[in-house]
Amino acid sequence: MPTYQNTGTCSKSVTFELDADGVVTACSFQGGCPGNTAGVARLAVGRKATDLIGVLKGVPCRNGTSCPDQFARALEAELAKRGPVVAP
Repeated sequence: MPTYQNTGTCSKSVTFELDADGVVTACSFQGGCPGNTAGVARLAVGRKATDLIGVLKGVPCRNGTSCPDQFARALEAELAKRGPVVAP
């Protein structure tokens, strides 16, 4: 599972897993506000990464970012590493 180091947030990192279709199958934050990060993680599981990016990217908290925003950025980075999805 990829782990991304967060910057500008109370949480230090986010670890998640995506299936072959880009759906989040697992998510956990290390550090941060326990209720908020657990809530984001629970809401993320079962949803497409692209949908989550659209909802979470740009959510403010402090330092111009937030735990949800950092997760969206991590998802973008992971999808970029995978390359474009080619439909069968």
